[in-house]
Order: sequence, then structure tokens, then C-alpha cells
Amino acid sequence: MPHTAPLDPASIIQHVYVENDCQDLPLTATILANLPGREVRIIPPRSGLDLFAAGITPQSLTSGKKHLVLCKNRGRFLKPCPATREYRCCDYQVLNVGMNCPMDCVYCILQAYLNNPWLSFFVNTDDLLAELTGAFAETPQTFRRIGTGEFTDSMALDRITGLSRILIDFFKDQPNAVLELKSKAVALDNLKHCAHGGRTIMAWSLNSTEIMAKEELRTASLEQRLAAAAQCAAWGYKLAFHFDPLIHHPGWQKGYTETIDRLFATVPAASIVWISMGALRFLPSLKNIATGRFPRSRFFHEEFVLGLDNKFRYFRPLRTEMYRHMAHHLSRYLDPDTCLYFCMESDEIWQEVFGFTPEEKGGLPAMLDRAARTKCGLP
Repeated sequence: MPHTAPLDPASIIQHVYVENDCQDLPLTATILANLPGREVRIIPPRSGLDLFAAGITPQSLTSGKKHLVLCKNRGRFLKPCPATREYRCCDYQVLNVGMNCPMDCVYCILQAYLNNPWLSFFVNTDDLLAELTGAFAETPQTFRRIGTGEFTDSMALDRITGLSRILIDFFKDQPNAVLELKSKAVALDNLKHCAHGGRTIMAWSLNSTEIMAKEELRTASLEQRLAAAAQCAAWGYKLAFHFDPLIHHPGWQKGYTETIDRLFATVPAASIVWISMGALRFLPSLKNIATGRFPRSRFFHEEFVLGLDNKFRYFRPLRTEMYRHMAHHLSRYLDPDTCLYFCMESDEIWQEVFGFTPEEKGGLPAMLDRAARTKCGLP
């Protein structure tokens, strides 16, 4: 396979809009300096939604990725993961640093979840850090696992924003928190010389190479993601990987087995804090949006059942089959202190695949906390 340089997802951006109360913020200047030659417009606060009056269409979702709005987050930055009580949740906390993603995965839930097709990035980082400081001081004994990859990709814009440096520097001295930066991109520019204190976990989503090539557009290849992970491990970062969504497709057993084999041939198992698995699930409205934008994709035409969380899922026997296959091959390599877990699955699935439920281990949050404390050397 010929080696190609990793794609910079931020290179797709052609137009930048700056809300006028953000013009003097340091991060605004940094981002504009890192996007030379782009058209820049100053706009009134909160007007980003009005700029795209045509509404959400397949065409606007595609072209929207070329537009970046620099604005303030006027709400809370730190929120619980938007889970549902019907399935086992890990008590992850989401740090909201922006909305939307310059990459384009066919299955991406953001297509049906967000009401604005443009990229947005919150440049009021002083407010973000102040909120984190207040939250940590309010409950100093609470252990927190915090990530930025829920409403955007954690690293896709990092070359131009440098946000990773700011967050890693903040978290490095926190006695009761770890930061997870999850991505499908390879953006290491700001990571090499960071003093991270073992508190930052660099994470990548993985899939079979066929799914990555066909359904994850403008993302890094498997080879590039694994090489980046190995480099981060060499710099002392701990790692995580997410096989989510697992997608049923011809040759899926071979495809996922090969990805697992390549993962552990490249990355030291001892550096991995956790690995998640989650079968494809999606809001009912996503199917028409995604098949309209990507008519050649076929996986939405499989059989699905509406789950307790009002999302379509594979029927339980198929989910169990896929999970058992994954767990069997992952268990050949896993370090004993790495937590292998399901994202948003029922106790029945846990019992069928692993032979136990999370409650028998103290609950899923406790399982992940233990893994983080052990792997990151925290008290």
C-alpha cells in the first residue's frame, strides 16, 4: 500500500465568519493566522443560523463543511453524555468545544442532530477553563472522564486551533480527571512537546478497512491512525480505541479481525486504557438524509428494529454475533487492565457476550474509572 500524507481536514474550509464580540479573542487571531487566504466576514452574535437560510438539505450539509463560524459558547461547556437510561451508560462527560465536523462519515448522527450545517468553533476558551475549574472545585473528590468528541471530532481542526495544547496543559495537574481526545484524523502537530502528566488519553475510532474507505470520507486511513497512535504512545500518552459503529457488511468477520490484528501489531497493548464496541444505531430521520447524500451506501438497507432509545439497531442476535466475534479476537491481545466495554447496550447483551453484567463489577463507570486510574497512574 503506497504511503500518502495524512489529510488535513481543516483544509476544506474556504469561508470564515467571526462574530463581532469574538474579534479580539486570542484564539480568533490564531485561527485566522492558520487559515491564510480565506474569505473572512464579521457577523453579529448568534447570527450563524440565519446565514444559511436555505435550511438543511443534502447539498447544504455537504457545502456547509466549507464554512467555519468562530463564536462564543454562551451556555455550559461541560455536560453529561446524551445517553438514555434504557442502556448501560458510562457516565462520560462531554466538553462542548464546537459543532459539526469537516470530515464526512455516511453514518454520522450529526447530520440528523444539528440544526446548522456549518462548522462552528467556540473561541472563548477562558470561559471554558473557568467552568472546568469551578466544576472541579465544587466536587473535588469526583473522578471525571471528559472528552470533546461528541458534537465534533476532537482533533480535526486542531492544526488551526491548537486547542489540544490548551486542554492538555489544563488537565496535566488535575488529580481527579482525565481528558480523552477522540478522532478519525491524524493531527499530531500540537502533541509532541506537551507536558501531559499522563492525564490525556488519545483515542481513535476504528473500523474495517472497507468501511473506513467507503463510508468515512476525508478521514485518515487505518495505517495512518495506528501509526499516529503508536507515536502518541511513544510520547507517553495513554490510548483508547472505539469500534463504533460496528457495521454489518459482506466479509465483516475478516475485515474486523484484520483491523484488530493490525492494531495490536502496531500499538503497545499496555498503553490502551479502554476499548469500546457499539453496533450501528441511528435516529429514524438519519436514513433519508444519509441515503440522499450518499446513494451508493448500502448498509442502511439492512434489517433494523427500533430500540428502547428510539434509534434503529440491528436485531439482537446479529448484534450478539458481531460482539462475540470482536470480543474473542480482542481478548487474544488485551492487557488485563484494559477495559473492554459496550457503548449503550443492555445487561442481556453484556451477559450473553461477556458472561457478566456491569453491576457485578461495581458498574460501568467504576470499571472505566479503575482502568483510567490504573493506566494513567492516578491515585
